[in-house]
Amino acid sequence: MRNHWLLKTEPSTYSWDDLVRETTAVWDGVSNPVALRNLAAMKVGDDALIYHTGDEKAVVGLARVTKAAYPDPKAKDPKLLVVELAPVRKLARPVTLAEIKADREFRESALVRQGRLSVVSLNEAQLRRLTQG
Repeated sequence: MRNHWLLKTEPSTYSWDDLVRETTAVWDGVSNPVALRNLAAMKVGDDALIYHTGDEKAVVGLARVTKAAYPDPKAKDPKLLVVELAPVRKLARPVTLAEIKADREFRESALVRQGRLSVVSLNEAQLRRLTQG
């Protein structure tokens, strides 16, 4: 069974377009314990929606996990993990945080309730809402 995730990134640091250009990425830089637990739960084939923070505040693309969580080879702390991703498709239109907050489907989501969490799990209905275009 495939799980669904939302990964936040500051587009000036690493954007959806960067992922598309590189065709694969090591998703690193996660240090929050809850976000790390979510990252550790990611498996090959899981969906990963890419969310741009900063001025955009919108979900912009769908990626797929190509390598499950493993210790970050650039970090000295073995608790810090990374996953690898590949782009699937850009969303037909960005879905803004304002739209997400207005949607009752996300009322209990960590995306809304824990706004600073960089790796958030999504259920099937939430994934459909964000990708239906």
